[in-house]
Amino acid sequence: MNVLDPAEVAYIEVWPLDAQMSGLQARERKSVLDRVEYTVFQKVLRESALGAILNEKEIAPQNEIVLPVSHKQRIVPESIYDQRKHPDLRIARRATTIASLARVISEREVSGGLRRTLLTQARRLERLAARRVEELGIGVASGKKT
Repeated sequence: MNVLDPAEVAYIEVWPLDAQMSGLQARERKSVLDRVEYTVFQKVLRESALGAILNEKEIAPQNEIVLPVSHKQRIVPESIYDQRKHPDLRIARRATTIASLARVISEREVSGGLRRTLLTQARRLERLAARRVEELGIGVASGKKT
């Protein structure tokens, strides 16, 4: 659906659930997984600078649980990471992602969640572009260096 550019993913974090799932029946497993998904969703929302994440699916409220210790790792090699994190490249890629997502939305009947994802991507682009302008010391109103 063009929700996220995979090149923007630098880290992954996983929560091993072997201990929580051991010996559970299918219905109990689903219940635990639903609670884990909701807990991770809330955790990521709380940590988000924009108070939003790129998740088109509605997640039903659940009682949060204590998550097991997670493992977080960068999945992009240093040489590629340095290139991909350049703000101008990230701005260009994000704008392309937004255009692709908007095209999908215009061509199909889509969920409200996908439209919220488009808004979140646009807010992320605006934030990244504003930081870049600030970094370069460019005045926003006049376009001239201040």
